[in-house]
Amino acid sequence: MLRSRSLLLKSNLKRRKQFRKKVPKKQISITKNPKFGEQIEEDGGEDGNFSLKSSAPSHSHGVQPLGNLYFSTSSINSRNTGLGNLQALTDELLLEILGFLNGANLGVLSTVSKSFYVFCSHEPLWRNLVLENCKGGFLYDGTWKNTFVSAYNSSFDIISSGIKVRDFYSDYLFQSWLCANLEMKPEWLERDNIVRRKGISVEEFVSNFEEPNKPVLLEGCLDIWPAMEKWDREYLVEVCGDVRFSVGPVEMKLNDYFRYSDQVREERPLYLFDPKFGEKVPQLGKDYEVPEYFNEDLFSVLGNERPDYRWIIIGPAGSGSSFHIDPNSTSAWNAVIRGSKKWVLFPPDVVPPGVYPSPDGAEVACPVSIIEWFMNFYNDTKNWQKRPVECVCKAGEVIFVPKGWWHLVINLEDSVAITQNFVSRRNLLDVLDFLKRPNASTLVSGTRDRVNLHDKFKNAIETSLPGTLDQLLLKAEVKRRQEKKLSFWETVTDSKMGAFKFSF
Repeated sequence: MLRSRSLLLKSNLKRRKQFRKKVPKKQISITKNPKFGEQIEEDGGEDGNFSLKSSAPSHSHGVQPLGNLYFSTSSINSRNTGLGNLQALTDELLLEILGFLNGANLGVLSTVSKSFYVFCSHEPLWRNLVLENCKGGFLYDGTWKNTFVSAYNSSFDIISSGIKVRDFYSDYLFQSWLCANLEMKPEWLERDNIVRRKGISVEEFVSNFEEPNKPVLLEGCLDIWPAMEKWDREYLVEVCGDVRFSVGPVEMKLNDYFRYSDQVREERPLYLFDPKFGEKVPQLGKDYEVPEYFNEDLFSVLGNERPDYRWIIIGPAGSGSSFHIDPNSTSAWNAVIRGSKKWVLFPPDVVPPGVYPSPDGAEVACPVSIIEWFMNFYNDTKNWQKRPVECVCKAGEVIFVPKGWWHLVINLEDSVAITQNFVSRRNLLDVLDFLKRPNASTLVSGTRDRVNLHDKFKNAIETSLPGTLDQLLLKAEVKRRQEKKLSFWETVTDSKMGAFKFSF
């Protein structure tokens, strides 16, 4: 059987291979290892200049992209000579195999050759080991490898090896480093085409945005929130104390998470995303209130049996969520308290480029990291007839994410936010339809009882709000009939040819 730490790596490698099989990857070439602030040039791109973060180090082992091999005075790729017969394996497959090893075996294998040293030092391998073995939290120590060693012997002096491997070329390893150290390009941030509103009525929100299922950015909704003034790092650490929050597959104290987020430089930073923060720290729940536009939340009729619906979200720059649709056909709102977030949203009938959902919607294959999607797919949307809705949501602003919309979010700086998913009369029928799908047990999330949630929810609605379902079904039927009814001009024109009929 696969070990659980290997499953994490295998899943990520599978996702990366799936989308790259279908879309040719652009070749990145540089003439030397990049240093602070240097530009990286991308072959074949009309805007192929990338800026590194000011804190970005040179690649720790001297790994270069494969394109550099063609400009090298040497025709040797030491990646191959150090692997022996295993050189025939792709980097992805080799790393997948290494994912079966424990820390001690990785350490031993790293002494076989310089090539094995580079592969066995790949940070995601050690990250998976830490996350599997330190469920109760960890103290990040500069790198995942150091963190793993320190977890077993905190007094062990780790000597940072300065081994550089000459003429080592690997697109896979280099891109992982590159995605961890790239700045967001200005052209990725400048497109802002979302509708913005301030001070509108609830009725206007419902008629112009919620009923037509359109996103909107709302300003001024958080002005009365105590969290806007209180929620700096010091306050959060003090009020949360030793409470542990969900960070990926582990539980961490907030102070330990901040220690990690201050140091980490990786492709997919861990995100603090906790659905029980209000129960764990009641004061946090008192520091904000649901904006009036989202007060109707029909899942509340389930009481303690309702699916997870609210989260506190904390993460460093570069952290975020890759393309997904919110669970259970719910709509959502996301309020930024500290920092800022870049949003990219596609309507339900438009699958984002580089994203491949399974036919039943249970799985989604997409780029491993958000930066990777921007590098390889963002420019593809410029000429689309249905372009994505985009914006930068800043502190004090709220974005409404309608049901069924694909969306990607990346933090542009250290950020703190609150988000909630909700069911209103506008999406109640859609939620019930979703919950009774034949494969609902694999699609429904946020609850232990996935099989019976539909019946429980429907019965609770009929008990708490008698007649509501009948009214909504009648309204939906009237709407369907109106959409099918032909207008006068449609009755006097040929639907295929667009010409007038003369037989009336």
